[in-house]
Amino acid sequence: MENSINARETAVIILDKVLREKAYSNIALKQGLEHSKLSRVDKALVTEIVNGTLKNLIKLDYIAGQFVKMNMSKLDKYIEDILRTGIYQIMYLDRIPDSAVCNEGANLARKYSNEGTVKFINAVLRNVSRNKENIQFPDKAKEPNKYLSVVYSHPMWIVEKWLGEFGFEFTEQLLIANNKVPNFTIRVNRLKIDKEALMKILDQEDIEYGDSLYNKEALYIKGTSAIENKSSFKQGLYQIQDESSILVGHALDPKPGDLVIDICSAPGGKATHAAELMDNKGRIIARDVYQHKLDLIQHNCKRLGISIVETEIFDAKELDRKLIGKADKVLLDAPCSGLGVLRRKPDMKLKKTADNFDELNKLQQQMLSKAAEYVKPKGVLVYSTCTINKSENLKVVESFLKNREDFYLEDLSKLLPENLESNTKTKGYVEIFPNIHGIDGFFIARLRRK
Repeated sequence: MENSINARETAVIILDKVLREKAYSNIALKQGLEHSKLSRVDKALVTEIVNGTLKNLIKLDYIAGQFVKMNMSKLDKYIEDILRTGIYQIMYLDRIPDSAVCNEGANLARKYSNEGTVKFINAVLRNVSRNKENIQFPDKAKEPNKYLSVVYSHPMWIVEKWLGEFGFEFTEQLLIANNKVPNFTIRVNRLKIDKEALMKILDQEDIEYGDSLYNKEALYIKGTSAIENKSSFKQGLYQIQDESSILVGHALDPKPGDLVIDICSAPGGKATHAAELMDNKGRIIARDVYQHKLDLIQHNCKRLGISIVETEIFDAKELDRKLIGKADKVLLDAPCSGLGVLRRKPDMKLKKTADNFDELNKLQQQMLSKAAEYVKPKGVLVYSTCTINKSENLKVVESFLKNREDFYLEDLSKLLPENLESNTKTKGYVEIFPNIHGIDGFFIARLRRK
């Protein structure tokens, strides 16, 4: 029992850091579990409670509002999160008895507050447990926006934005996909090993794996934590990278001997993939504005056995005149709203606001215009983002092409997998959606200079 309580207390402490100190959930979880004495099972429980509570926070607060006769925000921060995590376990974790959830919630409340609060937590959680089959949600027909926001726990501004762009049915499926657990994907390092040989090593390390959906060099990993501690990872036999991100490398299609500039490179997944596709022959200039991010790229290159990547601090909004017209391939994986990876970062949707899209659009256009200057005649420029927001994607490219008649969108159909469903591949761009493709939401456009 003591370990179970400690697991739940750890989850509450991590949630506080994410919700109020604006920590990133993946980093807060890693730091919170790294030096704990919790068992592997309890660490998995902490991860599930934290991610599940964040993913369903709007819905959990809506449920709580039906049983709590006061403003939730007036509760002490730990009591508020004890209540949220308790409701999450009652609603979603069938393997844990509701009675145990109520008792452990009360025990935690006793540690952080007084007996009055203990009775309050116990009463609310037991009431939720008794009535969980009868909880009322917004009417789908009468209040479609509110229904989608509450039931699938997405901020209203995101729901309304997607309803305007995609319509109700598509938006609902997108919200459902965002709440699913994403696959954990690795990219085989072809410089050191082939896929079949790596699978044998993974078998020896008792790592469960399966084939990916689209990329021949990718595998899905299941049922393992702290993969960075595995010998196979330390030897650089693979890189952690989602399939959508891997597709960007194939859209770029770098060749051995190319000069490639990766404008916004950190954490370096696409740069290291490009190096592998180039057989570690040629030159890749990987840039970012922060040295610690460039250090991470170099660390990954060393682990993967890559020697052609040079890291440089440089602001993508500026123009480096010494590289004008020099690059065979240029990649701009632009800063964006990240609305395509909400399923992977459940806290992101709680922290983002709707007021920065115009600024992002201006920034992306500014960076794209600078990136284009580095492309030599007949060279290639790839623009990508990890968002599904049209104003950051196709509209940026269309605006660029209006001002640059020396570039055109080039057919992607021979570079991307046949089974990647898209009716725009031949037009030179793809929009990837979690609900359609089962991978992170992404936009990829390939531009050729005349």
